[in-house]
Amino acid sequence: MKNNNVTIHDISKALEIDSSTVSRALNDSPRVSQKTKDKILSKAAELGYQRNSLASKLRTNKTHSIGVIVPRIARQFFSSVIAGVEETAFNAGYDVIICQSMDDYEREKKLMNTMLSNRVDGVLISVSMKTTHYDHFKEYQKQGFPILFFDRPCDLENSTNVIIDDFKISFEATEHLIEQGCKNIVHFAGPQNSELYKRRTNGYKAALTKHHIPIREDYIFESTLMKEDGIQMAQQLLELPIVDGVFSSNDISAISAMQYLKEKGIKIPQDIAFVGFSNEAVSAVIEPSLSTIKQPDFEMGKVAASLLFEQINTKANLRINQTMILEPELIVRDSSRRKK
Repeated sequence: MKNNNVTIHDISKALEIDSSTVSRALNDSPRVSQKTKDKILSKAAELGYQRNSLASKLRTNKTHSIGVIVPRIARQFFSSVIAGVEETAFNAGYDVIICQSMDDYEREKKLMNTMLSNRVDGVLISVSMKTTHYDHFKEYQKQGFPILFFDRPCDLENSTNVIIDDFKISFEATEHLIEQGCKNIVHFAGPQNSELYKRRTNGYKAALTKHHIPIREDYIFESTLMKEDGIQMAQQLLELPIVDGVFSSNDISAISAMQYLKEKGIKIPQDIAFVGFSNEAVSAVIEPSLSTIKQPDFEMGKVAASLLFEQINTKANLRINQTMILEPELIVRDSSRRKK
Protein backbone atom coordinates (compact mmCIF):
# COMPACT_ATOMS: atom_id res chain seq x y z
CA MET A 1 0.00 0.00 0.00
CA LYS A 2 1.27 3.45 -0.89
CA ASN A 3 1.94 5.84 1.93
CA ASN A 4 1.95 9.58 1.33
CA ASN A 5 4.25 10.05 4.34
CA VAL A 6 7.10 8.20 2.65
CA THR A 7 10.43 10.06 3.04
CA ILE A 8 13.73 9.91 1.18
CA HIS A 9 15.03 7.81 4.07
CA ASP A 10 12.43 5.12 3.29
CA ILE A 11 13.58 5.07 -0.34
CA SER A 12 17.21 5.00 0.84
CA LYS A 13 16.50 2.04 3.12
CA ALA A 14 14.56 0.10 0.47
CA LEU A 15 17.32 0.47 -2.11
CA GLU A 16 20.26 0.46 0.33
CA ILE A 17 21.46 3.71 -1.24
CA ASP A 18 22.73 6.71 0.72
CA SER A 19 19.94 9.22 1.44
CA SER A 20 22.00 12.12 0.06
CA THR A 21 22.19 10.31 -3.29
CA VAL A 22 18.42 9.77 -3.20
CA SER A 23 17.91 13.48 -2.53
CA ARG A 24 20.18 14.49 -5.39
CA ALA A 25 18.44 12.07 -7.77
CA LEU A 26 15.02 13.42 -6.87
CA ASN A 27 16.33 16.93 -7.60
CA ASP A 28 17.73 15.77 -10.97
CA SER A 29 21.34 16.46 -9.99
CA PRO A 30 23.96 15.79 -12.71
CA ARG A 31 26.10 14.19 -9.99
CA VAL A 32 23.88 11.08 -10.14
CA SER A 33 23.94 8.72 -13.13
CA GLN A 34 20.78 8.34 -15.19
CA LYS A 35 20.65 4.63 -14.37
CA THR A 36 20.64 5.36 -10.62
CA LYS A 37 18.10 8.18 -11.08
CA ASP A 38 15.74 5.85 -12.92
CA LYS A 39 16.08 3.24 -10.18
CA ILE A 40 15.38 5.78 -7.42
CA LEU A 41 12.47 7.44 -9.27
CA SER A 42 10.91 4.04 -9.90
CA LYS A 43 11.12 3.07 -6.23
CA ALA A 44 9.79 6.51 -5.19
CA ALA A 45 6.74 6.00 -7.42
CA GLU A 46 6.25 2.48 -6.11
CA LEU A 47 6.28 3.65 -2.50
CA GLY A 48 4.07 6.66 -3.20
CA TYR A 49 6.67 9.30 -2.34
CA GLN A 50 5.51 12.91 -2.63
CA ARG A 51 7.90 15.83 -2.56
CA ASN A 52 7.44 18.20 0.40
CA SER A 53 7.17 21.39 -1.64
CA LEU A 54 6.75 23.56 1.46
CA ALA A 55 10.06 22.38 2.90
CA SER A 56 11.72 22.98 -0.44
CA LYS A 57 10.34 26.52 -0.57
CA LEU A 58 11.59 27.26 2.93
CA ARG A 59 15.08 26.03 2.02
CA THR A 60 15.34 28.04 -1.22
CA ASN A 61 13.40 31.12 -0.03
CA LYS A 62 11.36 30.83 -3.23
CA THR A 63 7.73 29.78 -3.56
CA HIS A 64 8.02 28.99 -7.30
CA SER A 65 4.73 30.80 -7.79
CA ILE A 66 3.79 34.08 -9.41
CA GLY A 67 0.70 36.25 -9.09
CA VAL A 68 -1.40 37.57 -11.97
CA ILE A 69 -3.88 40.38 -11.34
CA VAL A 70 -6.27 41.34 -14.14
CA PRO A 71 -9.27 43.67 -14.15
CA ARG A 72 -11.73 41.00 -15.31
CA ILE A 73 -11.01 37.36 -16.11
CA ALA A 74 -14.20 37.10 -18.20
CA ARG A 75 -12.79 39.42 -20.86
CA GLN A 76 -11.40 37.35 -23.73
CA PHE A 77 -8.27 39.47 -23.93
CA PHE A 78 -7.31 38.82 -20.31
CA SER A 79 -8.19 35.12 -20.42
CA SER A 80 -5.92 34.73 -23.48
CA VAL A 81 -3.11 36.64 -21.75
CA ILE A 82 -3.48 34.31 -18.75
CA ALA A 83 -3.27 31.28 -21.06
CA GLY A 84 0.06 32.59 -22.38
CA VAL A 85 1.31 33.23 -18.85
CA GLU A 86 0.29 29.78 -17.63
CA GLU A 87 1.94 27.98 -20.53
CA THR A 88 5.21 29.79 -19.90
CA ALA A 89 4.96 29.33 -16.12
CA PHE A 90 4.23 25.59 -16.44
CA ASN A 91 7.30 25.11 -18.62
CA ALA A 92 9.36 27.02 -16.05
CA GLY A 93 8.03 24.93 -13.15
CA TYR A 94 5.98 27.73 -11.58
CA ASP A 95 2.46 27.84 -10.20
CA VAL A 96 0.19 30.79 -11.04
CA ILE A 97 -2.18 32.54 -8.63
CA ILE A 98 -4.84 34.46 -10.59
CA CYS A 99 -6.93 37.29 -9.14
CA GLN A 100 -9.20 39.97 -10.56
CA SER A 101 -9.40 43.55 -9.34
CA MET A 102 -12.78 44.25 -10.98
CA ASP A 103 -11.20 47.60 -11.93
CA ASP A 104 -11.36 48.66 -8.27
CA TYR A 105 -8.37 50.44 -6.70
CA GLU A 106 -9.05 49.34 -3.11
CA ARG A 107 -9.49 45.73 -4.16
CA GLU A 108 -6.25 45.94 -6.14
CA LYS A 109 -4.39 47.16 -3.04
CA LYS A 110 -5.73 44.23 -0.99
CA LEU A 111 -4.70 41.78 -3.70
CA MET A 112 -1.15 43.16 -3.71
CA ASN A 113 -1.05 42.65 0.08
CA THR A 114 -2.19 39.07 -0.49
CA MET A 115 0.61 38.54 -3.00
CA LEU A 116 3.11 39.94 -0.53
CA SER A 117 1.87 37.81 2.38
CA ASN A 118 1.98 34.70 0.17
CA ARG A 119 5.53 35.60 -0.87
CA VAL A 120 4.93 35.00 -4.56
CA ASP A 121 8.20 35.39 -6.45
CA GLY A 122 6.83 38.06 -8.79
CA VAL A 123 3.62 39.72 -9.97
CA LEU A 124 2.15 40.41 -13.41
CA ILE A 125 -0.58 43.03 -13.35
CA SER A 126 -2.86 45.03 -15.60
CA VAL A 127 -3.77 47.91 -13.31
CA SER A 128 -7.34 48.94 -12.57
CA MET A 129 -8.94 51.89 -14.35
CA LYS A 130 -9.11 53.72 -11.02
CA THR A 131 -5.44 53.32 -10.06
CA THR A 132 -3.66 56.67 -9.79
CA HIS A 133 -1.28 55.99 -6.85
CA TYR A 134 1.39 53.32 -6.83
CA ASP A 135 2.41 52.93 -3.19
CA HIS A 136 1.04 49.36 -3.03
CA PHE A 137 3.36 48.43 -5.91
CA LYS A 138 6.34 50.20 -4.35
CA GLU A 139 5.88 48.24 -1.12
CA TYR A 140 6.06 44.97 -3.02
CA GLN A 141 9.21 46.14 -4.83
CA LYS A 142 10.72 47.28 -1.55
CA GLN A 143 10.58 43.69 -0.33
CA GLY A 144 12.80 42.67 -3.25
CA PHE A 145 10.17 41.20 -5.56
CA PRO A 146 9.75 42.13 -9.25
CA ILE A 147 6.48 43.46 -10.62
CA LEU A 148 5.72 43.68 -14.33
CA PHE A 149 2.87 45.64 -15.91
CA PHE A 150 1.10 44.47 -19.07
CA ASP A 151 -1.56 45.98 -21.34
CA ARG A 152 -2.08 49.08 -19.18
CA PRO A 153 1.29 50.82 -18.76
CA CYS A 154 2.49 52.22 -15.45
CA ASP A 155 5.23 54.83 -15.07
CA LEU A 156 6.47 53.38 -11.79
CA GLU A 157 10.25 53.68 -11.45
CA ASN A 158 12.29 50.51 -12.02
CA SER A 159 9.48 48.60 -13.66
CA THR A 160 8.83 46.79 -16.93
CA ASN A 161 5.81 47.29 -19.22
CA VAL A 162 4.61 44.95 -21.96
CA ILE A 163 2.11 46.86 -24.08
CA ILE A 164 0.84 47.47 -27.60
CA ASP A 165 1.21 50.71 -29.56
CA ASP A 166 -2.21 52.10 -28.55
CA PHE A 167 -1.57 55.48 -30.13
CA LYS A 168 -0.62 54.11 -33.54
CA ILE A 169 -3.45 51.58 -33.82
CA SER A 170 -6.05 54.13 -32.59
CA PHE A 171 -4.78 56.52 -35.25
CA GLU A 172 -5.22 53.76 -37.87
CA ALA A 173 -8.72 52.88 -36.65
CA THR A 174 -9.86 56.51 -36.79
CA GLU A 175 -8.21 57.06 -40.17
CA HIS A 176 -10.02 53.99 -41.49
CA LEU A 177 -13.35 55.59 -40.53
CA ILE A 178 -12.30 58.82 -42.25
CA GLU A 179 -11.34 56.88 -45.40
CA GLN A 180 -14.83 55.34 -45.34
CA GLY A 181 -16.28 58.86 -45.57
CA CYS A 182 -16.82 59.66 -41.87
CA LYS A 183 -16.17 63.26 -40.81
CA ASN A 184 -18.13 63.52 -37.56
CA ILE A 185 -16.59 60.80 -35.41
CA VAL A 186 -17.42 60.24 -31.77
CA HIS A 187 -14.81 58.63 -29.53
CA PHE A 188 -15.85 56.33 -26.68
CA ALA A 189 -12.89 57.04 -24.37
CA GLY A 190 -11.81 55.21 -21.24
CA PRO A 191 -10.78 57.08 -18.06
CA GLN A 192 -8.12 59.62 -19.00
CA ASN A 193 -6.15 59.03 -15.79
CA SER A 194 -5.14 55.77 -17.49
CA GLU A 195 -2.13 56.09 -19.78
CA LEU A 196 -3.58 53.40 -22.06
CA TYR A 197 -6.87 55.20 -22.70
CA LYS A 198 -5.12 58.54 -22.94
CA ARG A 199 -2.98 57.16 -25.79
CA ARG A 200 -6.04 55.83 -27.59
CA THR A 201 -7.69 59.24 -27.34
CA ASN A 202 -4.53 60.95 -28.57
CA GLY A 203 -4.39 58.57 -31.56
CA TYR A 204 -7.99 59.47 -32.41
CA LYS A 205 -7.20 63.19 -32.17
CA ALA A 206 -4.06 62.87 -34.29
CA ALA A 207 -5.98 61.21 -37.13
CA LEU A 208 -8.58 63.99 -37.12
CA THR A 209 -5.82 66.61 -37.18
CA LYS A 210 -4.03 64.93 -40.07
CA HIS A 211 -7.23 65.05 -42.14
CA HIS A 212 -8.08 68.63 -41.12
CA ILE A 213 -11.16 67.61 -39.12
CA PRO A 214 -11.79 69.77 -36.04
CA ILE A 215 -11.37 68.13 -32.63
CA ARG A 216 -14.60 68.65 -30.71
CA GLU A 217 -14.37 67.83 -27.03
CA ASP A 218 -18.14 67.23 -26.87
CA TYR A 219 -17.58 64.33 -29.30
CA ILE A 220 -15.34 62.56 -26.76
CA PHE A 221 -17.36 60.55 -24.22
CA GLU A 222 -15.41 59.31 -21.20
CA SER A 223 -16.64 56.29 -19.20
CA THR A 224 -15.59 52.93 -17.77
CA LEU A 225 -16.71 51.35 -21.06
CA MET A 226 -19.12 48.81 -19.58
CA LYS A 227 -22.26 47.56 -21.36
CA GLU A 228 -24.47 50.14 -19.64
CA ASP A 229 -21.98 52.89 -20.55
CA GLY A 230 -22.37 51.98 -24.22
CA ILE A 231 -26.14 52.43 -24.01
CA GLN A 232 -25.78 55.74 -22.21
CA MET A 233 -23.22 57.00 -24.74
CA ALA A 234 -25.49 55.95 -27.63
CA GLN A 235 -28.26 58.07 -26.10
CA GLN A 236 -25.83 60.97 -25.70
CA LEU A 237 -24.65 60.52 -29.29
CA LEU A 238 -28.17 60.99 -30.64
CA GLU A 239 -28.29 64.45 -29.06
CA LEU A 240 -25.37 65.70 -31.20
CA PRO A 241 -26.04 67.59 -34.47
CA ILE A 242 -24.53 64.89 -36.69
CA VAL A 243 -22.53 61.72 -36.09
CA ASP A 244 -21.41 59.35 -38.82
CA GLY A 245 -18.73 57.31 -37.08
CA VAL A 246 -17.67 55.94 -33.69
CA PHE A 247 -14.25 54.76 -32.55
CA SER A 248 -14.65 52.95 -29.24
CA SER A 249 -11.83 52.10 -26.83
CA ASN A 250 -13.35 48.65 -26.31
CA ASP A 251 -15.79 46.24 -27.95
CA ILE A 252 -18.17 45.91 -24.99
CA SER A 253 -19.44 49.49 -25.07
CA ALA A 254 -19.38 49.59 -28.90
CA ILE A 255 -21.61 46.51 -29.16
CA SER A 256 -24.19 47.70 -26.64
CA ALA A 257 -24.29 51.11 -28.36
CA MET A 258 -24.79 49.48 -31.76
CA GLN A 259 -27.64 47.34 -30.44
CA TYR A 260 -29.35 50.38 -28.92
CA LEU A 261 -28.97 52.45 -32.09
CA LYS A 262 -30.30 49.63 -34.27
CA GLU A 263 -33.43 49.53 -32.09
CA LYS A 264 -33.83 53.25 -32.80
CA GLY A 265 -33.72 52.67 -36.55
CA ILE A 266 -30.11 53.72 -37.11
CA LYS A 267 -28.42 51.76 -39.90
CA ILE A 268 -24.87 50.55 -39.32
CA PRO A 269 -22.60 51.33 -41.11
CA GLN A 270 -24.69 53.39 -43.57
CA ASP A 271 -25.70 55.99 -40.97
CA ILE A 272 -23.01 55.46 -38.33
CA ALA A 273 -19.90 53.30 -38.82
CA PHE A 274 -18.27 51.61 -35.83
CA VAL A 275 -14.78 50.41 -34.87
CA GLY A 276 -14.19 48.78 -31.49
CA PHE A 277 -11.11 47.56 -29.68
CA SER A 278 -9.97 44.14 -28.31
CA ASN A 279 -11.62 41.65 -30.69
CA GLU A 280 -13.99 40.03 -28.21
CA ALA A 281 -15.36 36.70 -29.50
CA VAL A 282 -18.86 38.14 -29.96
CA SER A 283 -17.57 40.92 -32.21
CA ALA A 284 -17.25 38.53 -35.18
CA VAL A 285 -20.75 37.04 -34.88
CA ILE A 286 -23.02 40.02 -34.14
CA GLU A 287 -24.94 41.68 -36.98
CA PRO A 288 -23.26 43.60 -38.45
CA SER A 289 -19.90 42.15 -37.43
CA LEU A 290 -17.77 44.67 -35.55
CA SER A 291 -14.55 46.09 -36.96
CA THR A 292 -12.04 46.00 -34.13
CA ILE A 293 -8.43 45.83 -32.98
CA LYS A 294 -6.88 42.40 -32.50
CA GLN A 295 -4.24 42.45 -29.79
CA PRO A 296 -1.47 39.82 -29.54
CA ASP A 297 -2.94 38.63 -26.22
CA PHE A 298 -1.50 35.11 -25.95
CA GLU A 299 1.90 36.38 -27.09
CA MET A 300 1.68 39.21 -24.54
CA GLY A 301 1.17 36.67 -21.76
CA LYS A 302 4.16 34.60 -22.87
CA VAL A 303 6.44 37.62 -23.28
CA ALA A 304 5.38 39.15 -19.96
CA ALA A 305 5.90 35.88 -18.06
CA SER A 306 9.29 35.26 -19.70
CA LEU A 307 10.50 38.74 -18.75
CA LEU A 308 9.24 38.28 -15.20
CA PHE A 309 11.08 34.97 -14.78
CA GLU A 310 14.20 36.63 -16.13
CA GLN A 311 13.86 39.31 -13.47
CA ILE A 312 13.15 36.78 -10.74
CA ASN A 313 16.34 34.93 -11.61
CA THR A 314 18.59 37.96 -12.13
CA LYS A 315 16.92 40.69 -10.02
CA ALA A 316 17.15 42.82 -13.17
CA ASN A 317 14.04 44.71 -12.14
CA LEU A 318 16.08 46.52 -9.50
CA ARG A 319 18.21 48.13 -12.21
CA ILE A 320 16.27 48.37 -15.45
CA ASN A 321 13.32 50.32 -16.79
CA GLN A 322 12.05 48.49 -19.85
CA THR A 323 9.08 48.73 -22.22
CA MET A 324 8.25 45.98 -24.71
CA ILE A 325 5.84 47.07 -27.47
CA LEU A 326 3.88 44.43 -29.41
CA GLU A 327 2.06 45.07 -32.69
CA PRO A 328 -1.78 44.92 -32.84
CA GLU A 329 -3.88 44.58 -36.00
CA LEU A 330 -6.94 46.41 -37.35
CA ILE A 331 -9.62 43.92 -38.43
CA VAL A 332 -12.12 45.49 -40.83
CA ARG A 333 -15.61 43.98 -40.74
CA ASP A 334 -19.11 45.02 -41.77
CA SER A 335 -19.71 47.67 -39.09
CA SER A 336 -17.34 50.12 -40.80
CA ARG A 337 -17.23 48.92 -44.40
CA ARG A 338 -19.04 51.67 -46.30
CA LYS A 339 -16.92 51.74 -49.46
CA LYS A 340 -16.05 48.73 -51.60
